[in-house]
Amino acid sequence: MTDDRPLIVGIGNPFRSDDGAGPYVATKLGGLGFLSVTHEGDGTGLMDLFERHRSLVLVDATLSGRVAGTVTSFDAIGEKLPAELFHYSTHRFGLAEAVETARALGSLPERLLVFGIEGADFSAGTALSPAVQGAADVLVLQLSRELADGRNG
Repeated sequence: MTDDRPLIVGIGNPFRSDDGAGPYVATKLGGLGFLSVTHEGDGTGLMDLFERHRSLVLVDATLSGRVAGTVTSFDAIGEKLPAELFHYSTHRFGLAEAVETARALGSLPERLLVFGIEGADFSAGTALSPAVQGAADVLVLQLSRELADGRNG
């Protein structure tokens, strides 16, 4: 059975500084009344969410050498996720691998948007770096408007 409401999934570890960007965004949107969860990022768990929800918005930290706070977005239904962008994880089978495996199996949800926020500091700690904090807050505002307008769900 699938849920028709868009699910915001914040991927990452909130105890590894900027890796907590995804959980931060999901928690903020959850506080605004949107359906949201935080997720550690293991691929099999993500694929389970794909089967239970028709519309998902995934938010994860990236580490690609871009300027900290840079936000990248993908419509994962229409384009392949670059694995090298979403690789800062303890899971070998993570976000990009889960999406591409689900694509190969024909089990992607109807809508799958992915946002990456470029991190700077992945050391132990619970605070986001200033650039990541700013980008995360802007993304919360953007997604809250789009989801409320019904454009992403």
